[in-house]
Amino acid sequence: LITITHNETATGVATPLEPIAEVLRRYPEVIFCVDSVSSLGGHKIEVDKLGIDICIASSQKCLGLPPGLSLCSVSEKAIQNAHKVQHRGLYFDYVELYKFVKEKNYQYPSTPSLSHMYALDFQLDRILAEGLDNRFARHIAMAERVRAWGCEHFSLFAEEHCRSNTVTCIRNGPDFNFASLNSALGERGFSISNGYGKTKDLTFRIAHMADATLADIDELLAAIDDVLQL
Repeated sequence: LITITHNETATGVATPLEPIAEVLRRYPEVIFCVDSVSSLGGHKIEVDKLGIDICIASSQKCLGLPPGLSLCSVSEKAIQNAHKVQHRGLYFDYVELYKFVKEKNYQYPSTPSLSHMYALDFQLDRILAEGLDNRFARHIAMAERVRAWGCEHFSLFAEEHCRSNTVTCIRNGPDFNFASLNSALGERGFSISNGYGKTKDLTFRIAHMADATLADIDELLAAIDDVLQL
């Protein structure tokens, strides 16, 4: 089993999946598991083409829904391997989940969050109406706008070859006061995030995902320019 976090929101790094998939094609017995929690719906992830056996996502990031719903696709190979595990637990018991889906008309072992499922059904219709290619292009356009702004006024944390299309992590400048900036942005109806962990006071992050538009990003960046007098 190999597990990869595709999109890391603390650093704004998106791990290139293609080179990893290319290596794993030489090891067909290995289960390829990808955490796409903050990328599915914003990055194009060709699960079958890449040979991803388990692709995990959630509702609260690029799908633009409240938190509370876990999403997962599982290959037949992963299901067969799960049968060999004696103590599978409850939450990640793919064998039991798959059994219910196949034999009980897509029911679940326990009561799911029905409100989230109805919301997801509605949101998926909106995503398909926009068109997947258009959606991915919109995320790229927003990311490029934020990156250009970040490079102009500060510097980006992630290296160029692995920058996320859903969140950008920007290095702070000297005498940068994030709390003051975010407070002023809050008065204008915006909110961004500072860094995480060891980079908490060294970076700040701007999300550009889900239903956000290029116009929204331009308005946010203009507000930051105004607050910081850039």
